[in-house]
Amino acid sequence: MLSGGGLKGLAHIGVFRALEERGLVPSLVVGSSIGSLIGAAWAAGVPLRQMEERARGVRRRDIFQVAHADVALRRLMAPALYRREPLEVLVRSLVGDITFRDLPRRLLVNTADLHSGIQVMWGLPGLLDAKVADAVVASCALPGIFPPRIIAGRAYVDGAVVENLPVRLAASLGTGPILAVNVAATSIVRSSDETVGFAATYIRGLEIVMQTQIEGQLRDWQGPPLILVQPRVEHISMFAFDRNEELLEAGYRATAQTLEGMGGALDAVPRGMHPTRQLRVLVDDERCVGCGACVVQAPTVFRLDARGKAEVHSPVQTWSPIDGAYVLNCPTHAISVRPENSAA
Repeated sequence: MLSGGGLKGLAHIGVFRALEERGLVPSLVVGSSIGSLIGAAWAAGVPLRQMEERARGVRRRDIFQVAHADVALRRLMAPALYRREPLEVLVRSLVGDITFRDLPRRLLVNTADLHSGIQVMWGLPGLLDAKVADAVVASCALPGIFPPRIIAGRAYVDGAVVENLPVRLAASLGTGPILAVNVAATSIVRSSDETVGFAATYIRGLEIVMQTQIEGQLRDWQGPPLILVQPRVEHISMFAFDRNEELLEAGYRATAQTLEGMGGALDAVPRGMHPTRQLRVLVDDERCVGCGACVVQAPTVFRLDARGKAEVHSPVQTWSPIDGAYVLNCPTHAISVRPENSAA
């Protein structure tokens, strides 16, 4: 399960390298946005070495070319800021003109019907005769950034607007385990120059929406075994083109560490989300101002004492990778955690 996240999705290539080294072959890949592009290249049989070389060489002009004529002549009626042609050329250079039925490996591509708002998964039975390239271009079509892709007379856009990491679909298709790779995490404060202009502001807002959406979908997951891999790419903006090598390595490293931490075997993983770890939650009394946000978000962990400050009444917590948002959301950074087996 490969999430969207702009160029940060190049980390997915590193994920495939880590899996290949361990002899692990997915029975199905589901991709959103750039996750669909990387997944489609893999499903079409593109060698990982070739994918890595293409990733290292991709530049802004290979994807983003401003639609000057549309923006100048049609103004607010322009379909998007950027032309679709460069993206289409890139996608077709990787997957050609084949249909889902022709793919040697099983792939689903996550899109949304722009008019109905319905999520459409290309590659499901009944949708096998669509061109893979058309579906991937649609899945990469962030509304307002790229124009919608017309397929069979209907307009489709990035499925991330509905579900960026469609784990519910994966749960319905088998018993797992599901390896879900989230590159949309956004726990780092952006600098002011990363939020200047329409495109930058819009994309930053989209980052926040995608991460909040994923946290809501995965919280209290009780479905088939779900192994969540979150490469450390949150400090990189969605469309930074100068960190490609770092992104490839981040995906590989996060996947390798996760699999090694689970003993390398996935066939005996129990239901629920993995990996988990035990942590001790701490509150810095001097920093705490008693806003109560932590109590609202995690009432089973925090309460307010007689002074109106936060205190931890259940200090030892077992965390999945999606837990602990209250640490990042504390406005005064008064909450911290440490491994339970560490020294005091």
